[in-house]
Amino acid sequence: MKRRNFLKNTALGAAAITAPFILPSGRLFAATGSRMADHVVFVAFAGGVRQQESILQRYLDDSQDYPSAGNIMYNMFDGAPPTDKIVYGTDGIISGDTPIPKLLSQTLQQQGTLFKEVNASTVGHYAGVNTLLTGNYLYSQGLRMKPSMPTIFEYLRRHQGVKATKTWFIGNGIGNSLPLLDYSLHPDYGSQFGANFLAPTITFGDDGEKHLKNAKIYHPEDELDPMYKMKYFLDNVWYSQGKPLPNIGNTEEEKAEIKQFVKDMFEKKENGTIVHPPVGGNRDGQTIGYACEVLKRFRPTFSVVYLSSVDACHSDFSGYLKSLHATDHAVGHLWDYIQNNIPEMANNTTLIVSPEHGRNLESNNIVDANAFTGFDHSDANSRRIFNMVIGPGVDSNLTIGNENNQIGDIVNITPTIAEILGFKNEMMGAGLTASNNSLFDLI
Repeated sequence: MKRRNFLKNTALGAAAITAPFILPSGRLFAATGSRMADHVVFVAFAGGVRQQESILQRYLDDSQDYPSAGNIMYNMFDGAPPTDKIVYGTDGIISGDTPIPKLLSQTLQQQGTLFKEVNASTVGHYAGVNTLLTGNYLYSQGLRMKPSMPTIFEYLRRHQGVKATKTWFIGNGIGNSLPLLDYSLHPDYGSQFGANFLAPTITFGDDGEKHLKNAKIYHPEDELDPMYKMKYFLDNVWYSQGKPLPNIGNTEEEKAEIKQFVKDMFEKKENGTIVHPPVGGNRDGQTIGYACEVLKRFRPTFSVVYLSSVDACHSDFSGYLKSLHATDHAVGHLWDYIQNNIPEMANNTTLIVSPEHGRNLESNNIVDANAFTGFDHSDANSRRIFNMVIGPGVDSNLTIGNENNQIGDIVNITPTIAEILGFKNEMMGAGLTASNNSLFDLI
């Protein structure tokens, strides 16, 4: 069903609102009528994605002065791949001359709505993702600081009574203050409405193997050393920095479920059965594999999957191209896995994809192994991004805007998520977001 008819038929707007009531847990629950979907997965394509190599499909034409154009993200976008100077594939550090086969029979562009030219006013990695998750620009927000405005996790959990294990923030590391984005310091929201944060490449990486895989109860007199090592590991993963870990409201049953999940993941990793994308590659692919496991186990109402391997663009343009290509494959795998392996989420999930910002128009003259120059993020070109929305009630094969007609802003993401999950009016009622418009409002 098309969204315009969907809204009319289900009265998703203000007419559907009924009086809120309080759950036994004390959370505010507002019955706002029908959702467009029961699940949203938001892929924050972070690290800085240049429009030229992604949605505009110019490959090397607008970066390296090589006459070679084409689409290297052909699970996400329509368009033929390059035919010359292939360096974005999987073979060899320099050559990369074997592209990953296309995974999806129908591109995400064909399955949903593409906003081709969107504004991103913040160009720092932490500031950009902060904006994606709060719907606020927060220009003065510094690193190693919790957001001052509520995150989309908090809005969802407070206004719909969603439990903690139905809300996940999955990151591909713990850099750029990433673990701080699971909840805000806003006095009306806070940790009790936060998301479960998981950095799978850390939790299930080498340090996790040492400190968590075979965790046991240590003797406080004889085994202080391994106790302190585990504490240091956990402090770094969650940025607690010596403070008590926050209580985000997991019940004892949920805590036990998460503990069992972690144990099972170590076993699956040892057996080589984590559902990673068919073709391995960068850290983003590993993160996507574990994200699929989280979705399969917990079937969350809302999940954020943070990917940032493209950040290599500063000094390794060839690595950036490979990461764009490999992450396109990983995102295709994520969508395919949801539709074919999680019955509760198939045809009932909306996928949203957005970079947090773009990349500069001119290079920084740092040369990689292919003599390609890199790109930073500080000029007007780095404020250009795309958005994609795929799922129930969303128009298919629809493109909004173009290079000469910018439609949409990075702060429209959080209202979009809220509209899909049926609590946009409550979020707007709080009056804390920079825009009241979802992406749908701009069509």
